[in-house]
Amino acid sequence: MSTPAPTLVDLDTAGFWEAASRRELVVRSCLDCKSDLHFPRAYCKHCGSWNTLWRQVSPSGTLYSWIVPVRQTHPAFAVPYTVVLVELNDAPAVRLLGNLAGTPKLIAGMAMSVDWQELPNGTVIPQWQIT
Repeated sequence: MSTPAPTLVDLDTAGFWEAASRRELVVRSCLDCKSDLHFPRAYCKHCGSWNTLWRQVSPSGTLYSWIVPVRQTHPAFAVPYTVVLVELNDAPAVRLLGNLAGTPKLIAGMAMSVDWQELPNGTVIPQWQIT
């Protein structure tokens, strides 16, 4: 069974995946009101502007929350594993998901950094590791 891969050609998220292929972490930001837009969209939900761009951010953050699935939902993900929600250091309004193998000891607020993972089809995704 192959590992599930994201859709790379979505109009709202393609820029994220293009940057990830270069091992860069980006967030969509509004140039007018300076808001970070997550979930990413071409327009700003705060001020209504279409003046947005992808902004590179540090590939680091802090652990916001996590959950440990114990029932297997897909053959590519052996249980147990830990789904993490990480708040980005350079964009605190943005939280990204990832997963860690097994059940590591975690504490809210602990430092996390991106660990770039290349899937068998060549897609690069940001995963997280404890720093």
